Amino acid sequence: MSNTSATAPAVEGDPKRKVALIVVLFAAFMDLLDSTIVNVALPSIQADLGTGYAMVQWVVAGYLLSFAVLLIPGGRLGDMYGRKKLFLTGVAGFAVASALCGFAGSPGMLVGARVLQGAMAALMVPQVLSIITAAFPPKERGAALGAFGGVAGLATVGGPIIGALLIDADLFDQGWRMVFLINLPVGVLLFLAASSVIRESKSSEAIKVDVTGTLLLTAGLLLLLLPLVQGRELDWPVWTFVAMAASVPVLALFWTYQRRLAGQGRPGLIVPSMFRNRSFTAGIVANTVFFAVTIGHFLIFILFLQNGLGFSALRAGLTGVPWSFGVSFGAAFSATVLTAKLGRKVMVIGAVLLAAGLAGISLTIQLRGDEIGSWSLLPALLVGGLGMGMIIAPILDFILTDVPPEHAGAGSGVVNAFQQVGGALGIAVIGAIFLGFLGGSADTAAKDAGGQLRTALVQVHVSKDQQRRLTDAFETCFTERTKSKDPTVEPASCAPLTKVSDPQAGAAIGAAAQDARREVFSTALQRTILAQLGLTALVLLLVLLLPKQANHHAESWDDTAEPGGEPAGPGVAEPSTA
Repeated sequence: MSNTSATAPAVEGDPKRKVALIVVLFAAFMDLLDSTIVNVALPSIQADLGTGYAMVQWVVAGYLLSFAVLLIPGGRLGDMYGRKKLFLTGVAGFAVASALCGFAGSPGMLVGARVLQGAMAALMVPQVLSIITAAFPPKERGAALGAFGGVAGLATVGGPIIGALLIDADLFDQGWRMVFLINLPVGVLLFLAASSVIRESKSSEAIKVDVTGTLLLTAGLLLLLLPLVQGRELDWPVWTFVAMAASVPVLALFWTYQRRLAGQGRPGLIVPSMFRNRSFTAGIVANTVFFAVTIGHFLIFILFLQNGLGFSALRAGLTGVPWSFGVSFGAAFSATVLTAKLGRKVMVIGAVLLAAGLAGISLTIQLRGDEIGSWSLLPALLVGGLGMGMIIAPILDFILTDVPPEHAGAGSGVVNAFQQVGGALGIAVIGAIFLGFLGGSADTAAKDAGGQLRTALVQVHVSKDQQRRLTDAFETCFTERTKSKDPTVEPASCAPLTKVSDPQAGAAIGAAAQDARREVFSTALQRTILAQLGLTALVLLLVLLLPKQANHHAESWDDTAEPGGEPAGPGVAEPSTA
């Protein structure tokens, strides 16, 4: 993630380097854990802060966006001013931002704090691999980097479980807030430990941060993401389409500026010449689309489980464990065994398994209906997770295989930044598709449940006139609430339902609402999965443009990384699932 060309040589007998490894790996774990932990907390955040789906999307997308655009500048700042110094700044800032998230009194404050949290992660995370590279001699570096990959897998598996347990425990009556507040004491301990055990290192070369490029990229992405996330909530005013159209020339200007910097021999955020390489360009697009599919899926699936099926945060977190386990196992097995034997075929198999897992979720919903539960979803989730792991582990090596070693570090930084952008796009695009289908199927679900309600009211001997009034009120209430910009606000049409005094009639209304929610969320998820399957097919086609076998760029860890680029490493791309 940052330059290693002028790294201070590792001290062979430095007794602190192994302790330093534990510290920086714990910081990486905290970042990755915070990414995965948030998903399971989203419905609780929505209910507590009384906000619509757009703000829920921004809680995730805001973090990813700030992390993506500042990731490469963060690495370069470490090269310029010292990796230890930037690491400590990032840790302290991450802890403060986490506290602001935990104490947020409004949706806007929470989103702002998440953006700050992503920015601080962009200062902290790039230094992890650079510090490892600076602290360990080449013969020990492979094992240290392998530990980084293991930590990433552990965070992927543990995040949803720990998040669910924290919410369920409701420590100090803080509920979802403990998901963020837990980072405060952890951050303090990390800061103190890092201050004493990490050796300072920085580049002796003249390095500059591409401020103009960062601003252009940020503006272009905001022009694209803001209308995608807010459009439904605002009924798609003209400015949303104008903004999306304006993102094209702004991003084109960013590309032109990067080419200009390269022509002048000055470092930018990217190295445009790398995109002339077919495998690099195809791999970047494939990886971006892949992360859009998977990160977007995490958002809508957790909403389906908690808001649609009524699962608790703990049950939803445990339900997602098979997927997380599949990712970890698939990544480990493909990295250590399959990729060497099968080459790019391992990613083709991964894409097929990912598609099979997504289709399996849809089929399970269709077949199980009202009886759908955690155990029935397990096979499809495990298969989907295996597919994700078989792509996420080897793809970095394949993207960089035809990139000259002198550009491998910069290329790796671009790959990691683009996968965060892909995640933010997935949250916006797949979230918008899902929410559109949610509103589109509300009328049908309301009528279906209304018919069941009328039958139930007959059985509890409610008068025909009252049956009609309650059924009509139910259908109107459910439709308006589902299509509402803020589903936590109760429409006026729901008032007659809240005044029902007969406990049997009240229970029938509650059962009908539960059935309608299950139907509308199930339909929306199934239809959205069709779009995800199309994107997964695109990933598969793009993977076929990659080389059949990957060349490893381990040499770039020693002395060939571009200034401000990220060491290529052993093919471990950070599997952020924010």
